[in-house]
Amino acid sequence: MAELADDVIVGPFCDVQAGVILGAGTKLDSHVTIKGGTTIGERNYFGQGSIIGGDPQDRKYKGEPTYLTIGDDNFFREYVTIHRATGEGQSTRVGNHCYFMAFVHLGHNVVVEDGVTMANSVGVSGHCTIEELATLGGMVGLHQWVRVGKVSMVGGMSGITRDVPPFMIVEGRDCEVRDINAVGLRRYGISSEGRMALHKACKLLYKSQLGLTNAIETVKREVAVTPEVQTLIDFELRRFKGKNGRGDQP
Repeated sequence: MAELADDVIVGPFCDVQAGVILGAGTKLDSHVTIKGGTTIGERNYFGQGSIIGGDPQDRKYKGEPTYLTIGDDNFFREYVTIHRATGEGQSTRVGNHCYFMAFVHLGHNVVVEDGVTMANSVGVSGHCTIEELATLGGMVGLHQWVRVGKVSMVGGMSGITRDVPPFMIVEGRDCEVRDINAVGLRRYGISSEGRMALHKACKLLYKSQLGLTNAIETVKREVAVTPEVQTLIDFELRRFKGKNGRGDQP
């Protein structure tokens, strides 16, 4: 049996399956499918033709019970698809205040944090993590296990095969860091001094010929290590450790 709050609106030709929980203020447009194992918070909107909580597209999946958990105040436009996790008891997770435009796909075991925006036809492969307030342009494709840092911007039609640093703009098939995400940083409340510190760190980390270790040491010597700069340093160190088999990312 599904559990629906009293004020949930279910449009025509929807399919809400057993084991679904829909929170207060949620609205389903027409032809929306919500599969079992899906828990949805309050005030979410699902556009026509969305399929939410489908089986993972993963050869390892053998029908074990897995889940999808969605927070509050999210918009899912037409034909968005989101899959449950693979691995017994595991969850795909979406936070709060996100906006997903038409035809976005979130694969199994994906984690999307708060305030994320994805434009039309973004495809997110399994086990990716999208940190808070990141923005992905139209038709972006993310490879498995990629992490997109907070308050970053990924340019449209980019193919992302490695991690996107926080606070940066990344674009193209080569995942090149272009500069800081100045517009996003202003909206995030970062001062001009803080943005300048990130800009200097960006040049040293991604535009110089220094290796990562030397670049980080140079940043620590020559740049004001604001909380955002420290977040950027920590992100790169974690990415380096993961790449070399000492971190938590395969």
